[in-house]
Amino acid sequence: MALDFTSIDFETANGFRGSACSVGLSKVRNGKIIEEVSWLMRPPAGFDHFDPRNTMIHHITSEMVADAPRFGELFIPMANFIGNDTLVAHNAAFDLGVIRSALEVSELSGPAYDYACTVKMARKTYELSSYSLPFVAEEAGSPMVNHHDALADAHACAAIMVDIAHRQAADSVVAAAEKLKVKMGFAQAYAPGDELSKATRDAQGWAARGNSVPVQPDWAAWPQEGNDPEPNLEADPAHPLYGETVVFTGNLNISRQVAKDRAAERGATTASRVTKATTVLVVGDGFVPEDLANGRLTGKAKRVLRLQEAGQRVAILAEGEFLQLIDGFSAA
Repeated sequence: MALDFTSIDFETANGFRGSACSVGLSKVRNGKIIEEVSWLMRPPAGFDHFDPRNTMIHHITSEMVADAPRFGELFIPMANFIGNDTLVAHNAAFDLGVIRSALEVSELSGPAYDYACTVKMARKTYELSSYSLPFVAEEAGSPMVNHHDALADAHACAAIMVDIAHRQAADSVVAAAEKLKVKMGFAQAYAPGDELSKATRDAQGWAARGNSVPVQPDWAAWPQEGNDPEPNLEADPAHPLYGETVVFTGNLNISRQVAKDRAAERGATTASRVTKATTVLVVGDGFVPEDLANGRLTGKAKRVLRLQEAGQRVAILAEGEFLQLIDGFSAA
């Protein structure tokens, strides 16, 4: 076998994961990047508005894609570039979800894909304060300068996968996953008429009610913790949150209870306090992982940093990263 795969990254125009507005792909053969492509695109019709929050992240505007082909026109070139490769992505459930939802609303068929998630693998490989893409890429020896440029992100993801495989003395993505005891993912083929994903059903619902963006209710100034649901033991073990113990802090754009429910659906245990069992802390209030460097942290986050200093492995996620991981509404 050889270390052959294609890494992929999407950016989205709004809170619907099917609203792809750019994509980057890096093809790897025998552990080397040999070819890269990227496209700007208009998201599928009806879901092509640009949310200012997304534009703030990736700097892509509706004017920039006004003359670009839609996702449906670019999917065949994308699929041809990927071929039969295993796909690799950072928060892979999100990027594979973009393909599925965009196919659904474009009424197009798409093939099945085997895939691997470098978030899950990175947690088993590196000791980091955050497993956000720039942190992991730097540890893998490929520091980033343009995070949220789709091609830059795909390139960084490819470099991470190569570094992880080399550290595991693995000659393929599958072999690296086996050595790390991380389950590979599988995205089923789609054809019009198949059951729609939850993300697409939800997006069609808010669009039918005349909303151009997902409607978020006003939460209380002090978030209520809510109940801790039982983790879904039948969830996909390949999901990055499966088996993790997750705590939330700060104001999220969804209620604390909804966040806990969604995490539990993915196989995570949730809690209201940071303890020695905590493995993931999700921070709201506009937090980004770079805030670790300047001290902009909540009390729970400071507690996590103390645990990290004591040798406990805890990942700190921004809300946007969490939303990607639960495969729901988010910016890419």
